[in-house]
Formats: sequence, C-alpha cells, structure tokens
Amino acid sequence: MLNSSAIRRTSFLAAFVAGPTLGLGFASAQDSSLLLEPVRSQEQQALTMENGSFMFRELPADHRPREVQLHDTLVVIVDYRTRMISEGDAEQRKNSFLNQALTSWLAFDGKSIRLAPQFAGDPRISGINNSQYRAESDLELRDAMSFKIAAEVIDIRPNGNLYIEADWDVENNEENWKTFLSGEVSRESIQPDRTVTSESIVRLKIKAKQVGMVREGYERGWFSKFYDRYKAF
Repeated sequence: MLNSSAIRRTSFLAAFVAGPTLGLGFASAQDSSLLLEPVRSQEQQALTMENGSFMFRELPADHRPREVQLHDTLVVIVDYRTRMISEGDAEQRKNSFLNQALTSWLAFDGKSIRLAPQFAGDPRISGINNSQYRAESDLELRDAMSFKIAAEVIDIRPNGNLYIEADWDVENNEENWKTFLSGEVSRESIQPDRTVTSESIVRLKIKAKQVGMVREGYERGWFSKFYDRYKAF
C-alpha cells in the first residue's frame, strides 16, 4: 500500500509527462516581463508610446485636438531682440612731388616734320601735393519688439506648412499703430494651445508703423531725409 509521499511523487510525474501531451504548460510570468517578450521583426522595432508605456491611454475621439485647417486662428508670440556694435578707424596720408620739363617739341612745315626750337625756354611744371584723410566711426544699435498677435491661416502648402497673416490697426485719439505680420510655420511648431513663437516662423515679415503726435516729435523733415540720402560730403 502506497503512502502519501509516494502518491504525491507519482502525481507530479504523471502531470509532468501528461502536460506536454495535453497541451498544458507551466505557468508563465506576468505579461510585462522582458524575458517572455516575443521577438519582433525589423518593422516592429520602433518604440512608440502605445507599445512602450504602461500608462498610455488613447484619448477619446471627442477629446482629441482638432487639426489646424484653413482660416483657423493662431496666436503668434513675437519676441524680437537685436544688438549690433560696430567700430571703425581709418587713416590715410599721401605725399607726392611733381617736377616735369618739356625739352623738345616737333614742328610740321607742310612737307616734313622737324625739331621745333623753343626760344622762350623749356616749358616746366612742378608742384607738391600733401593729402591727409582720417575717419572714425562708432555705432551701437539696440532694438527690441515684443507683443502677441492673432494670425489667420491663409494657405496650406503642399508640404503641410501653414502660411499665416496678421493685421493689427489700433487708433487712440491722434495716435495710430499699424502692425502687419506674415510667414510660414510648420504644424510641429504649433503648441497645444495653438500658439507659435516668432522664432519658428520661416520667411517672417514684420512691419510696424506709428502715426501721430509722438511720431511727429522725433521724425526727420523732408529736407533732412533728402540731404542725408544725397549728401556729397
């Protein structure tokens, strides 16, 4: 008569032998184990959020951000700053001395060419030229422009980029500010809140103009503009 230990050994051997035959295997580890990860082909090697993150959850269709379309509005954040420093120093000196004399000349009597006598003496010219030129220049320019403006999608390029334009006209009493912006931006540069920085815009054009009493206070007159453009010295 078999004891309990012998019965357990017999049951274990029977399960070990019958397991592969009946299609029953050993208990596998949890699904997240890297040891049991199946071998992927080269096309499946790309790691994405969907197959590489345990916390990834796909948003419902009604919660997904809508793709930017024609005539949609984007907010452009302009932060333009520039600084230029230029220095120059030029100096030129020139001394020249001229001393020339005409010792002989030719004469033509209608038939032949002969030597013409110079009864008043040889013509002579002499002189001294001293010239000095010196120039100094020092230029330091700082410019800044910071504002936000809403732009409209005017066109969608064949490569998917968006061509945007913005027009801003503000008038307060006698002061008027006009701003125009245009450029091309890629969809990848657009933030989730539909904002884009001016640094991400290709072929950026910004035109800002001020009209009013403040501008007239420091504006140059037409004669100063003409003189500065066509001055001879």
